[in-house]
Amino acid sequence: MNMNKAKEQSNIDGGQFLRDAFALEQELLRNKLALSVGSVTHSGIQGDINEKYFIEVLKKYLPNRYAIDSAIIIDCAGATSDQIDIVIYDNLYTPTLLDQLHHRFVPAESVYAVFEAKPSIDKSNLEYAGRKAESVRILQRTTNPIIVAGQAVEPRPLFTILSGLLALRVDWAEGLQSESFNSAYESLVDDQKIDCGFAVDGGEFNSFGGALRAQDGSSSLGRFVFSLLKQLQSLGTVSAVDWNSYGDVFVE
Repeated sequence: MNMNKAKEQSNIDGGQFLRDAFALEQELLRNKLALSVGSVTHSGIQGDINEKYFIEVLKKYLPNRYAIDSAIIIDCAGATSDQIDIVIYDNLYTPTLLDQLHHRFVPAESVYAVFEAKPSIDKSNLEYAGRKAESVRILQRTTNPIIVAGQAVEPRPLFTILSGLLALRVDWAEGLQSESFNSAYESLVDDQKIDCGFAVDGGEFNSFGGALRAQDGSSSLGRFVFSLLKQLQSLGTVSAVDWNSYGDVFVE
């Protein structure tokens, strides 16, 4: 009986098959980012390309209920965040606003997570991503009752918007399990706290369980994807927007 190599490996050791498949996916992403770094001479365009590669990977593995784009976040008073490299948001119940080509405003209530895409994970980029996250988290979010089977259901409590940093490499020689990384990470608190991160050449980290957990190595993409999926799953659905709060801006 003829059996292809992938099927044979999955029969022998399913866990190893899954690890190897994600390692190949990670290598493909590494090559795309390396090509961008090595062949694109304009730093702004290079950054846009790298963002799109990370967005491509997230779209591949997150369910269709999550929209993923670069965007600016807006609240009911018209206050806006900084430009955010990667936003995971609801686009099923919540529209984007004032779209123009690749520019869009995403209502604050619809946001699940925000990420910055940088060349490396280091102290300055962690702090930069923390400030970007803060610009989103300080925005006003409304919540409204919804109707289920004809009955009004109380408004959902608001969850804390997740934040993260995606990169090609880690700049600490001793990696993400070092005291240097831990110190830089722990310095970010409150609205600047970073929840997770992934480096193609360096590993991944998250504090989804409360305590910081960091690992180095070639299996970081698989660990990052599945931990993010679990955390998004735990958030449930975003709250219903109080559209009257947005409409009040137009009352003269």
